[in-house]
Amino acid sequence: MENDTASLQVSEEVSFLGNNRTTTLKEEERESIEMGTSVDREPEITSPRRRIPSQGIQSTTGQSSFRRDFEHAAAETYLMSGFAFKLLSYLGVGYRWITGLLALLCYAMLLLPGFLQVAYYYYFSSQVHRSIIYGDQPRNRLDLYLPMDPHGKKPVVIFVTGGAWIIGYKAWGSLLGLQLAERDIIVACLDYRNFPQGTVSDMIKDVSQGISFVCNNIAAVGGDPDRVYLIGQSAGAHLSTCALLEQATRESQGESCFWSVSQIKAYFSLSGGYNLPKLVDHFHNRGLYRSIFLSIMEGEDSLKKYSPDLLVQDKSNAKAVSLLPPLILFHGAKDKSIPSVASESFADALRKAGGDAQLVIYEGKTHTDMFVQMIRKLWRGMQMPHQ
Repeated sequence: MENDTASLQVSEEVSFLGNNRTTTLKEEERESIEMGTSVDREPEITSPRRRIPSQGIQSTTGQSSFRRDFEHAAAETYLMSGFAFKLLSYLGVGYRWITGLLALLCYAMLLLPGFLQVAYYYYFSSQVHRSIIYGDQPRNRLDLYLPMDPHGKKPVVIFVTGGAWIIGYKAWGSLLGLQLAERDIIVACLDYRNFPQGTVSDMIKDVSQGISFVCNNIAAVGGDPDRVYLIGQSAGAHLSTCALLEQATRESQGESCFWSVSQIKAYFSLSGGYNLPKLVDHFHNRGLYRSIFLSIMEGEDSLKKYSPDLLVQDKSNAKAVSLLPPLILFHGAKDKSIPSVASESFADALRKAGGDAQLVIYEGKTHTDMFVQMIRKLWRGMQMPHQ
């Protein structure tokens, strides 16, 4: 099916927007992603109170900001230590999460040399503007990655990191920011309240507020408001999808909003979970115990409310679904953290509801290495021909 809003191609042989709506990619295949003409947009929604102060951005860059970052990190460490003890009271001494933590630490140690290189870039590069405040909550901050060339309007990526709704942090997107900034793309990595600092409704509110801030202010630093893309990964994919659906629902009901879903050119969702009732037992067996997961999601009765897969199947949400930007769902076939059937089911539900959904399954890819590979590939989708 031809689509006037986006033309997305993966490999030389298979087009996302052709007759094949589901694509399976082998590791050795070459992928290229190209986005097409601009979409019709409502007038830009602005908020004078949410302008990015240029002096504030300058004060958060390079070595001059190291002391400020250290003081902020110390304050956050003190705050998060209290939340960590509270979190431990939820986790107890179950072996699954302990073994999972040890595996994560071993994985981090193996990648330490690469982490150190990225950390140096993150703290000392003049291209990185850290901890820009977008709201009034402690975690309402974002990191901005700017290209070296200041000339011309740049495509913009808003990235919402994962972390099982517990350990997400904006710096996890530093590698993505580095890679895309080198390719003349502006990247904004959002931070948001994690559990137990907040529950799912707080997280969605933070993500929505961060998207609003970027969409309405990015032109001040050279971003093109007509080429803003949203990327969510894992828990960040779930939260971003919920934020889009909530915003689309408000718009469909005629509510006044600070930002519009029409301001998002396309949404790339990586390794997300969209049907929470079907994931409760899976997460429990993986170490995210039922009690803590239900606490994050505000109780069992709220699971459907925060399940995009189920929401789009509700015919009363048909108008909201029609307002959504093109959604491209990526998943690794060997993902054990969130099985790929989650994306398959959601893509199918979106299509049946009239949404524009594409699905790409990566053969041989897991929850983490699929994302690492996507960093090298997604940037091509932001290279937009424009006048």
